[in-house]
Amino acid sequence: MSTQLRPALVSLALFTLLTGILYPLAVTGIAQLAFPHQANGSLIIKDAQAQGSELIGQSFNDPRYFWGRLSATLPFPYNAAASSGSNLGPTNPALTEAVQSRIAALKTADPQNTLPIPIDLVTASGSGLDPQISVAAALYQIPRVSKTRGLSEEAVRALVDQYTQGRLLGFLGEPRVNVLLLNLALDGLK
Repeated sequence: MSTQLRPALVSLALFTLLTGILYPLAVTGIAQLAFPHQANGSLIIKDAQAQGSELIGQSFNDPRYFWGRLSATLPFPYNAAASSGSNLGPTNPALTEAVQSRIAALKTADPQNTLPIPIDLVTASGSGLDPQISVAAALYQIPRVSKTRGLSEEAVRALVDQYTQGRLLGFLGEPRVNVLLLNLALDGLK
């Protein structure tokens, strides 16, 4: 029995050291050297204070700001510790109620807007943490944001264009707009 136990314990200790300590330290060190911004959470720093992360959405509901996707995380929106979708099917009354509630909020905030509401403004994503919206969702909100801020629609549109990110590697996904970066840029306008 000791002939089997000793090699097993030595293997356990060796692999614990390799995979539990040395490998994570090496990966962390390489990430800190090669990608320090991403390895530290892709934080957006303004005036020496973290405003948020480029990777985690934030809740905006003031009409002066662009609004992001709905978040299905609990107990509060955009809770990074509880990333999840709502898992509500298209026939679920709770999904219909959430969509109708968001449509009502969008129409209340901008009653003159007759454009079709983009789907990503009324539904949650699979993670509940999406920091981006589609370009169509940003364009839909330009009249409201420009009016409440006293800016021309052209100036706000130029800002949306400036913060539009292209497809990943030129062909993956769709163009998108990071809501937090766009709203921080709006706050920076005079």
